[in-house]
Amino acid sequence: MKESTVVNVTMNDAEPRTISIFGYELIREVLLPEILGKDTPEILYWAGKRLARKFPLADFDQIIEFFSNASWGQLVVKKEAKNEIEIELTTPLLVSRVKSKAEHFFQLEAGFLAQQIELQKEVIAEAFEHPVKKSNKVQFTVKWDTKDPV
Repeated sequence: MKESTVVNVTMNDAEPRTISIFGYELIREVLLPEILGKDTPEILYWAGKRLARKFPLADFDQIIEFFSNASWGQLVVKKEAKNEIEIELTTPLLVSRVKSKAEHFFQLEAGFLAQQIELQKEVIAEAFEHPVKKSNKVQFTVKWDTKDPV
């Protein structure tokens, strides 16, 4: 939390918003782990899946828009294969989390992505995070099995 304390974000409606990095990280990186304890990664993953069920999206473009509107960052599809997709997430809010030595800082987003893909493809899906510390990005791999319908 030694980074700048404010980030200016422009939303799709071109209205600039200011997000306090300190406030965001205070809740996300201090309070939630304090409340959830050692089960934080698993609970955040399932919380992400629950959020996705509350906000079902029709296609990947809507997922990209949701991430932007939620101030989670910008998603880019890096590679898509028959049973998996690789996605990259970038945002100024990632810097301190990616550089941290802690693990599983992106489980909320991973759970959300897994559930959205599951809803869209109608098969069981699972997401894995891969922080890339050198570039301050996070990569996600979402895998599914077409033989395992919902």
